[in-house]
Amino acid sequence: MKKILLAILVCALAVSFGCASSKKKTSALQTEVDSLKAQLAEAEGKFEAMRKEKDAEIARFLEEKGSKIRDLEEAREALAKQLEAELADARAKLEITEKGLVITFLSEVFFDSGKADIKPESYATLDKVAEVLNTTLKERPVAIEGHTDNDPIKYSGWKSNWDLSSARSLAVLHYFVDKEAVAPERLSFVGYGEFHPVVPNDTLENKRKNRRVEIVVIPEKLKKIREA
Repeated sequence: MKKILLAILVCALAVSFGCASSKKKTSALQTEVDSLKAQLAEAEGKFEAMRKEKDAEIARFLEEKGSKIRDLEEAREALAKQLEAELADARAKLEITEKGLVITFLSEVFFDSGKADIKPESYATLDKVAEVLNTTLKERPVAIEGHTDNDPIKYSGWKSNWDLSSARSLAVLHYFVDKEAVAPERLSFVGYGEFHPVVPNDTLENKRKNRRVEIVVIPEKLKKIREA
């Protein structure tokens, strides 16, 4: 009988000890869970603050970008009205690209074959462009690019197509500065010769398209990169 009672007492003590141990473990686990919940709440708060900050940054970026695009769109519309005749007969083209607002003229609009002197009858066309550069786009930098086909220079006396394309773009730059008072610090020029064709030089018509002058209104982002 005593042995039975002793066994019962031992079992009771073991159960009691086990319960106490279990309660301690449960309490420790609860403490850990509460700590993790607090850390999670803190992380969620930081994430929400970061999300709001990023949303505001994106909104500012889109607003700024939208404003710049609107400026170029307004300029394109103004130029489309000014250059209606040139656009109608495909001697000019207007488009917004990654380079900016690009006004493309076939070289024949401004120059005779092999020449870099601007034809007087094209002054009115350049005047229309300059008007928009001095009003709607008065703060934007402008690059003037000259391009040729791949026919080698034979009779016109230029050393290369680079020379011819550079001379033509420079002639347009001087016209804007000297005749239309476009601020010279806004302008740059480059001659690409035959090396930036828009179509293969495999037909006379394609060569005609490649002989061109492009007036590029540079976006604000590229302006900052150039100034850096």
